[in-house]
Amino acid sequence: MAANTAPMGLASPLSARKPDLSRFDRDVPAGGYAWWYFDAMSDDGAYGFTVIAFIGSVFSPYYAWSGRGRPRNHCALNIALYGPDRTRWAMTERGARDLHTTPDLFRVGPSEIQRGKDFIEIRIKERAVPLPRRVEGTIRLSLDTLHDTIFDIAGNGRHDWQPIAPSARVEVALGAPDLNWTGTAYFDHNRGQVPLEDDFAYWDWARGDLSSGDTVIFYNTDLRDGRRLRLSRLFRADGSSLTIPDPPETDLSRSAIFRIRRRTAADPGHRAVVVRTLEDTPFYARSLINSHARGEAVRLMHESYVGGRFRSPITKLMLPFRMPRRAARRSRVDSGTSPGLRG
Repeated sequence: MAANTAPMGLASPLSARKPDLSRFDRDVPAGGYAWWYFDAMSDDGAYGFTVIAFIGSVFSPYYAWSGRGRPRNHCALNIALYGPDRTRWAMTERGARDLHTTPDLFRVGPSEIQRGKDFIEIRIKERAVPLPRRVEGTIRLSLDTLHDTIFDIAGNGRHDWQPIAPSARVEVALGAPDLNWTGTAYFDHNRGQVPLEDDFAYWDWARGDLSSGDTVIFYNTDLRDGRRLRLSRLFRADGSSLTIPDPPETDLSRSAIFRIRRRTAADPGHRAVVVRTLEDTPFYARSLINSHARGEAVRLMHESYVGGRFRSPITKLMLPFRMPRRAARRSRVDSGTSPGLRG
């Protein structure tokens, strides 16, 4: 039976320029999660990054093994650098004693994110894996236009997504590795009351900057109950946004290592193609896609997530290799131990 397809639900918007949902100190319920996501590409297209701050680290095997009773005891700052010769990946999970939050500050271990009225500054001091190289420096986003609409991406009130700054400028100044560049950036926030894999069988998300300065975002979710939700949205540089007709979907090549399914949207008569796979993991893939939207060629940052893969115990046993845990205080329950494996 074909799944039902419906437009994605829209939660009540918050007051303009006051995205309270995204405050760093908001409570995360037991079993739930919160993350703040940033990505950027350099103006010359050679370099990029993603940074994700987690509370109730949604992809953490330690959080899953602990029973997900204490989200703040499973937090992390993930940074991935992309470039021809400066690629590094770091994600060290830490405990509640390593986390400090205020409405505008997220500090975990030696790294922190500070939010001002019209900027975000990310100060990084992490150790990459699998080679223990330093990742240190500052990333600063200029937030010229903020959006305050919240989307119910599961249609059941349990998972919210807020695209806060669909288009921003960024300055990267890292000492390790030695990188300095400017480019375009993106900032959003996700928050949920239950684990992702409880509701999502699959999703794909993509965003791209248009020549007008507007940003187009496609967010499609396949629910475990058989429903499909589609969101095609244009975020304008003046701060307004509107739903646009859903372009036809196009299947992309699967990721090379873990064979993650990928799909996205493209204008009629056009196909999207994978330019580069940035991350190829057992349960998600991040890619750069060349597509066509709103009548013009567009480069998309793209992600695919497969919930059934993450539910697998085998997948969780593979993850500590990329996600070491270092907590100021440990216990068998709170540190997230598995039989024969200590975080």
